[in-house]
Amino acid sequence: MEVHFPPDVQAKLEEMARDTGRGSDELVADAVLGLFDELARTREMLDGRYSDLDGGRVKPIDGEEAYRTLMQNTETQRRRRRA
Repeated sequence: MEVHFPPDVQAKLEEMARDTGRGSDELVADAVLGLFDELARTREMLDGRYSDLDGGRVKPIDGEEAYRTLMQNTETQRRRRRA
């Protein structure tokens, strides 16, 4: 498989390959595998949270209510810092 990068990305890849003494193909393979692992962990976390909602173990919060609460908490923190 061939992968083509924009010149700035290619330059960074070549620099990292030189700095680490590893091949650029090895660096790209590690990066892709790391991305896949992270996506799998994210998917597991989201599936678990959805199961919690679907099973009634947690209750959803209205978006507007959550935003108001966040803004109130933020303002409280700001006041504490000023005092």
